[in-house]
Amino acid sequence: DVQLVESGGGSVEAGGSLTLSCSASTPVACMGWCRQVPGKDPQDVALMNTEGHRRYSPSVEGRFTISRGSADNTLVLEMTSLTPEDSATYYCAADGDRYQCYWQSVTKYKILAQGTQVTVS
Repeated sequence: DVQLVESGGGSVEAGGSLTLSCSASTPVACMGWCRQVPGKDPQDVALMNTEGHRRYSPSVEGRFTISRGSADNTLVLEMTSLTPEDSATYYCAADGDRYQCYWQSVTKYKILAQGTQVTVS
């Protein structure tokens, strides 16, 4: 089974930047990020497949950048111009179904990391 390990997150003032990283035990077709605020449904943030195609939620496009390492088992989310509305627990997720994962919601991906807190004040 693929294992995911997240790092990064923390607290920052509005307008600041943070970077999240995620490492998979093996390369996976799609990797992405979703986030959740207590009491609300999880929402997609961004995803990227091994072909280099990216998708962003409209709420983060232009502020967040997703990238993958050359070995396709690492994922980085660079977050800039953060606002308090970006505060949430961020989860790295992965899915190996290369024919569907790009068009699926990250919240439906089969493999989920432990989550890391991002707080913007």
